[in-house]
Parts: sequence; structure tokens; C-alpha cells
Amino acid sequence: MKDHQRERARQYQRNELTEHEIYRRLARLSGGHNRQVLEAIAADELRHHEEWRKVTGQEVKPRWPTVMLFVALGRLLGLTFALKLMEKGERYAQGEYGRVAAQLSAAEVVRREEEAHEASLLELLKEEHLHYVGAIVLGLNDALVELTGGLAGLTLALRRPRLVALSGLVVGLAAAMSMAASAYLATKAEAGGKEPLRSSAYTGVAYVITVAVLIVPFIINHSALVALACSLAASVLVIAAFTFYTAVALDRPFGRQFLEMAGISLGVAIASFAVGYLARSVLGVEV
Repeated sequence: MKDHQRERARQYQRNELTEHEIYRRLARLSGGHNRQVLEAIAADELRHHEEWRKVTGQEVKPRWPTVMLFVALGRLLGLTFALKLMEKGERYAQGEYGRVAAQLSAAEVVRREEEAHEASLLELLKEEHLHYVGAIVLGLNDALVELTGGLAGLTLALRRPRLVALSGLVVGLAAAMSMAASAYLATKAEAGGKEPLRSSAYTGVAYVITVAVLIVPFIINHSALVALACSLAASVLVIAAFTFYTAVALDRPFGRQFLEMAGISLGVAIASFAVGYLARSVLGVEV
């Protein structure tokens, strides 16, 4: 075996050991059938590591930062999100093994089993429904659209960042409670198997968190216009983060969804800024 082939095999060996540790730890976060599937996949990954060890004749260690990252993602963002990212890695591994199968005989065997892993994961992930993503989207979108527009209008009308923050906070919290109540009533009227209280909580919490993110710049900045710019930038980051999450967890296209949400929020903000300017000019209000 040539040196570059041995090095490539060693990298594959390390990848398999890393994935073994990830699946093994993610299995602890799950239960029942899901845990059994993940433990079985973890055992297969360990066996793949042993196959590559026979090729390289070397011992390797897993990439612990990668292991810790995926475990943290599983704890913070849910098992489905972490497993979807792992699934993408499995697809990449299949392609890599397919390209080197002619040079390394172990690669073809491992590639076939990686395909089986993906099938098992897809079956597993179908059982891990994100029931309340719609409730989160409702709170997030409504807060972004309403509050970015409200803050833009208030910024030009009032021009005092602390006053804008106070006004936005009062309006935002009132709107959060209103949205939570609406989500409760809407879910209760549906026959989708969702719990009204939980759906209401997801909507309300998503709204309140978004309100806090958008208002903080007005508390820490002395210039209302700078605060507004920071708030709009924060709204874009919130949209990007949530769009990435749903794109991975629900297999949705990132670009189209991100541009749609960002375009609506920023468009409303620009329109509200113009309304604030006109209202200030027509009414002659000075604060």
C-alpha cells in the first residue's frame, strides 16, 4: 500500500471511531427503539474502525471536539437536528468510499453498510417529529415582522433609544401574550394531536426571546439609528439561525426560506420607518 493510501485509510479509521463515539453518546439521550438503533449503528461504526485498523496497522483516537459538538447539539437542539447533521456526514462518507473502492477493498464493504446506516437513520428520524416547529415559526415570524417594523417607526418618531426600548418592550410582551393565547385556541380547535398548552408555550417563548434580542441594542446604544441598525442585523441573524435549524431538521431549502423571511421582516421595517418619518413631519411631534 502506498503512503498516501495508508494515510487516507487512517483518516477513514479515525472518522469511523469518531462516529462510533457520537452515536454511542447520542443513544444515551434517546430511548426505546431509537436507542437500540443508535447503539446498533455505533457498534457497526466500531467494527468499521476495526476493518480500517487492519489496513493501517495503527491505533487512532477519535476527534473529541467533534464528538462533544454533536453531543451538545443533541442536548441543546434535539436529537433530530444532531442526527440529520450526522446523516449528511454519512452521505459524504459513502461518496468517499465509492471513490477509493478500487484501491482499498475494505471501502466497498463499509460503503454498503453506510448506506444501510442512512436507511436506519431515516426510519428513526421519521419517529422524531418536530411537532411544534409551526408554533415556534408563528412566534418568531410574528415578532420579527411586528417588532422590527414597530422599532423602526418608533426610532424615527421618538429618537431616544431608551424610550424606544421601553415602548418596544411593552408592545412586545403584550403581543407575546396575545400570540400565545391565539396559539392555544388555534391548537385546541385542531385535531392534530398537539397539546394546546405546549404549543402556546413554544409560541410565547419564541416571541419573548425575539423581543429581547431586538430590544437589547436600544438599551446599550446611545444613538437610536445605530441601535436600529444593530437590531435589524440581529433580526437577520435570528432568521439565519432558525432557517438553518429547520433546513437541517426538516430537509427544507435554506436559501429560499431565509430570503423570504428576511425580505418580509426588513421590508416591513423600511415601510414602518417611512411611516414614522411621515407621522413625525405631518403631526409635528418632537420628543
